[in-house]
Amino acid sequence: MKKWISSLTIIGSLLLLGACNGDEEAATEDTGSAEEAEAPESGAAAEGEEGAGTEEAAEGEEGAAAEQPEMPEPDLEGVPDVVAEVNDTKIEKAEFEEAYNMQFQQMAMMSQMSGEEVNQDDLKKQVADGLVSQELLIQEADNRELEVTEEDTNGVLDGLVEQNGMESQDDLFAAFEEQGMPKDEVMSQVDMQVKVDKLIAEEAGDIEPSEEEMQEIYDQQVAQMEQMETEEEPPSFEEMEPQLKEQVVMQKEGEAAQGLVEDLKESADVTVHI
Repeated sequence: MKKWISSLTIIGSLLLLGACNGDEEAATEDTGSAEEAEAPESGAAAEGEEGAGTEEAAEGEEGAAAEQPEMPEPDLEGVPDVVAEVNDTKIEKAEFEEAYNMQFQQMAMMSQMSGEEVNQDDLKKQVADGLVSQELLIQEADNRELEVTEEDTNGVLDGLVEQNGMESQDDLFAAFEEQGMPKDEVMSQVDMQVKVDKLIAEEAGDIEPSEEEMQEIYDQQVAQMEQMETEEEPPSFEEMEPQLKEQVVMQKEGEAAQGLVEDLKESADVTVHI
């Protein structure tokens, strides 16, 4: 739960999404190739020696397990107490470490699938840049004095209640309290997220996804399923249309956020110590 709310507020992760997606696609391709290479030959146990095939399969599994790289550990040695300064606001080590650990877990999982090591120096720079971008968006949202209504915050909270299978907002706050996050801190995070969401929506303007844009995303997803060689038939375009619309909107809002961040950086006083 606490991890979820933290990821909610790391708006800078939008800026890492493109790089992560690229790595994930590469990992998917590698996984498909690995599955083909590990497929056992048929008829191995038909030579007449009972159990030989089973032993060979077990040996193959042991070999595959031996080849599986160990889960890497995050390297946070040498991270300064103040990671960056954005105008008059400091991004401190604790905030960076929380964001870094979350991004590292995702990258490490993809690394295990692809066999490629996580470049932690690059990842540190990306996370620091993401947190700077987040802070710039927060400051701009405050400057524009965007209004947050009770309806706005209830919408976010009710969504969390539903996603976590809870009965009420009281249950949600109690769960956060158990993990050391009091109600006022949760509400502060939610208010900030609503402000930034409104800021990005304002920048993106009215978005009406075209059929061509949705078709492009649909074709990409079908191609990924085919690479995985799953026997499951992909859903039709019509079945996926609501999700495709949402993905196009998210993509365009992400682009709007990136463009706004680049504009804000030109006039901001930003110093990064990583």
